[in-house]
Amino acid sequence: MSPDIEKIIDLHPDALLLSPFENSGGYGRVDKLGVPIIECADYMETSALGRAEWMKFYGLLTGKEAEADSIFTEVESRYNSLAKQALSCKDKPTVITELKNSSTWYIPGGNSTSAKLFHDAGAKYIFANDNHSGSVPMSFESVFEKGENADFWLIKYNQVKEKNYRELKEEYSPYANFAAFKNKKIYGCNTNSIPYYEESPFHPEQLLADLIKIFHPELTKGYELKYFSKLAD
Repeated sequence: MSPDIEKIIDLHPDALLLSPFENSGGYGRVDKLGVPIIECADYMETSALGRAEWMKFYGLLTGKEAEADSIFTEVESRYNSLAKQALSCKDKPTVITELKNSSTWYIPGGNSTSAKLFHDAGAKYIFANDNHSGSVPMSFESVFEKGENADFWLIKYNQVKEKNYRELKEEYSPYANFAAFKNKKIYGCNTNSIPYYEESPFHPEQLLADLIKIFHPELTKGYELKYFSKLAD
């Protein structure tokens, strides 16, 4: 953590909103400024709606309580309506997610918001039985063993150009052995140009709509994907 201390002092803030993620016993020089620190741990929620509900907290802080409550009510209603539709589908396609990073593949735990979004979108996440709520480090071999025949594969990446199948294979040739690669059922979200991390925590209903469009397109005729898109050859 390397905040611009001088800029913070010049702004004379009433409080600092900080994430306690990986905070090991303090915030360094920020702790000594005498400015109240408010720790925001929305990322620790284990449901998408639970995370989105933090907008009520921010509404209280900014004097927008009624507006925040109204927005959340709309988000919650839309999310539950979409989930009810998807969960009624008998066909539950299987899904894997993310990519290998160096020698490790970090997968969302079975109790994570991502895993529960997949469930609410009417899909079977291959690691749904895992008990973790955060990321879980795994080897490529372990992911391949369970996910080789998964119907869909969702990835997020950050680069100037859109990723494609050719590039994916050049990065790591064993990726081509997954059924989702062979069947051209990989969907990517380029966070370099798509505000995925900025929007989806507060609007999980939009992300859920994307997932349902991917897994059950018959339920979302006319809907255009907002975050994900099919990988090009």
